[in-house]
Amino acid sequence: MLKSFLFTYFNLPVMAEYLPQILEGFILTVELAAAIVVTGILAGFMLAVLRSFRVRFLNFFIVIFVDVLRALPPLVIIILFYFALPSVGVRMSGFAATWLSLSLVLTAFAEEIFWAGILAVPKGQWEAARSTGMSFLQTLGGVVLPQAVRITIPPLTNRTIAITKGTALGAVVAVGEILNQAQTGLSHSYNPSPLTLGALAYLVLFIPVVTLGRWVETRFAWKR
Repeated sequence: MLKSFLFTYFNLPVMAEYLPQILEGFILTVELAAAIVVTGILAGFMLAVLRSFRVRFLNFFIVIFVDVLRALPPLVIIILFYFALPSVGVRMSGFAATWLSLSLVLTAFAEEIFWAGILAVPKGQWEAARSTGMSFLQTLGGVVLPQAVRITIPPLTNRTIAITKGTALGAVVAVGEILNQAQTGLSHSYNPSPLTLGALAYLVLFIPVVTLGRWVETRFAWKR
């Protein structure tokens, strides 16, 4: 039984054959995840800052944008971008569709997290800064945002890790990331060992990310 299990899920000749493809998928996954994190966090931060100006019509559209993207499953958004937009003349690669979709989802969650951090800063901080003659922008940039960012580190780290693991959804639109390469290996070899190799690749990629996230939370999180 053990021999059959090893032959099925840990077939070394099959794993050695498809290791180069898994490594290619690993590199692509890292590139895709990095692009999503940078775009999503920066865009979410900018939206939260815009929302802090409390312009009613602008805030209305930001709230609608955020609520819609938080409600839709990321896979639905990817499929819409990749399969539906060509019907109106907009075409994008699977990589671009996955990057844009997951970036928008992360933007929505990051905006809410940053906005909650801004609201968590005591009102007295605003009043004290303004009483010293600081302008609204000076108060926001010099007093409120540094505190808000530290407050948001734990939830933002967790959400970022969760979203970046969604890169596996790119396999649906033929992005050559880890899962896609593993599925291709499975279909060609008729053996699940490439999927085992893909799972190991995800562990190699995300265990350091989770460990780093835990360290960032401990090191930089707001201490009351």
